[in-house]
Amino acid sequence: MFVRSFSLGVAAAALLVGGAQAADLLIPTTPQPIYEAAGFSWNGLYAGVQGGAQFDELLTVGVIGAHAGVNFIVADPILLGLEGTAEYVWNNDVSAGEFFVNARVGAVVTDAVLVYGLAGAGVKTAEGADNVGIYQLGGGVELAVTEAVSVRAQLVGLNDFDDTNKQLFEAAKATVGVSYHF
Repeated sequence: MFVRSFSLGVAAAALLVGGAQAADLLIPTTPQPIYEAAGFSWNGLYAGVQGGAQFDELLTVGVIGAHAGVNFIVADPILLGLEGTAEYVWNNDVSAGEFFVNARVGAVVTDAVLVYGLAGAGVKTAEGADNVGIYQLGGGVELAVTEAVSVRAQLVGLNDFDDTNKQLFEAAKATVGVSYHF
């Protein structure tokens, strides 16, 4: 009788232990992704508007215009970009259009701050005058204010390719603008 009771006890203990092990089975699961807030992306297409002033030795003119371009992050933090601008410059004596194709090289300082250098070539058109080939060199800083909008400030030196004074710049242009990044 003792053997029989002992056997039943061992069998009951084995069943209970087996049930306890079944509850501890490891079932592989895919871990939940960690949410990371999306930062500002400088890559891709953008378009916007700008305004400011252009200064030379004799006069100051207002500037208003638009820009569109594309940026590429080639290696963190280096940015390369290509941009087109169309601007109208005016005051009481002068009104003209300036159109540029610009190359931008910059560094993404933080997710929200870009500093860049700019070089561009284009044409200046004025009523009653010949079109003149012009260039600009300068730089700027751009700040992300939302996930798709940035503001920028830019300062460039300007001259025409036919400058007889052989100066690097005959005028300077300061603008501020806002861009939407697609």
